[in-house]
Amino acid sequence: MTTPNIHAFFDAPSSTLTYVVWDPSTHDAVVIDPVIDFDPATQLVSGTSVEKVLKFVEQQGLKVHWVLDTHAHADHLSGARDLKKKWPGSLWGVSNRMGEVFENFSKVFAWPKNINLKDLGVDRWFQNGEDFSAGSLRIQALATPGHTPACMTYLIGESLFTGDALFMPDAGTGRCDFPGGSATQLYDSIWGKLYALPDHFAVYVGHDYQPGGRPLRFRTTIGEEKTLNIHLKESTSREDFVRFREGRDKTLSAPRLLSPSLDWNLGAHQLVKP
Repeated sequence: MTTPNIHAFFDAPSSTLTYVVWDPSTHDAVVIDPVIDFDPATQLVSGTSVEKVLKFVEQQGLKVHWVLDTHAHADHLSGARDLKKKWPGSLWGVSNRMGEVFENFSKVFAWPKNINLKDLGVDRWFQNGEDFSAGSLRIQALATPGHTPACMTYLIGESLFTGDALFMPDAGTGRCDFPGGSATQLYDSIWGKLYALPDHFAVYVGHDYQPGGRPLRFRTTIGEEKTLNIHLKESTSREDFVRFREGRDKTLSAPRLLSPSLDWNLGAHQLVKP
């Protein structure tokens, strides 16, 4: 496999990165963590962000085989279902532990009793370490739970797409206070799996909150994370990280779009399109 090309889209309202990854020699591609727009004032969803991805894919002449979500996002609505419908033959993949997230949040929200996660439309529920392909692209799904039980990092060549597990070094790591989250598990995921990879492997983060008002950044390396991450360096002990992460999480507010995001992303409620 040749080194893949990577193009990032940034959704400013949720600070989310969406990635299109493709083999330049074959145009085989995947899309990771697409966003669909939501207006909390009107409770309407729209496809502005999805259309940007669609236009880019068309302009580049790409064949999208997979639309991948790194986890059940709690701060934005996933555009995976809408994009999948646009590309005949494309598949939607998520973690096989998504049912745990559904069960945990169903105890928090008053969701209809007849909702079944199997009706969501997911084509494949990935297990830890599972290898799969998107044409000429070879991909490995690495379970990196902690932020949620169903977090996946996708390894494509020497590039990692870490979702909310690992952010830019000056932003640290994802929160672990959602139902089923675990700071201990996040430490083990990052230190035991991601930091075990070669230092030159690239890390593409799921969000960039631009701390201090700095310009957007979304690519770093395992070596930089191990040396500079403000929450979890290679030398940070599990005890110190858990103490810090749990203490910090107690100070955080709930995401602005928590309820509509989980309603949409877990299939509990189909919001209205204009």
